[in-house]
Amino acid sequence: MCSRRAETLLTTRPKLLIATHNRGKLRELTELLGDIPYELVSLGDLGIHYDVDETGSTFEENATLKAETYCELAGLMTLADDSGLEVDALGGEPGVRSARYAGPDATDGERV
Repeated sequence: MCSRRAETLLTTRPKLLIATHNRGKLRELTELLGDIPYELVSLGDLGIHYDVDETGSTFEENATLKAETYCELAGLMTLADDSGLEVDALGGEPGVRSARYAGPDATDGERV
């Protein structure tokens, strides 16, 4: 029994949570990280539907908020990111508010 458990521990890869609900982003990150020695899991895999309030003033702050929150919820090492557009002619806008710049109910087409 003990040797079977040891064998399982040696062949089981640790899990890394990819903290996104965005299927496209999940697919991209899975492709980029496919060769690392971790089992990649998504928020959906874990049944986590919570959205983190992105209250940071930078992309890095928002990514950190997401990583820390989902790490606490899942109890797993977590990778999160945040991105957006910064347009010089708009003084760096929309920046961290890119997804909400056109309004809270805007469709992807309206955001473009």
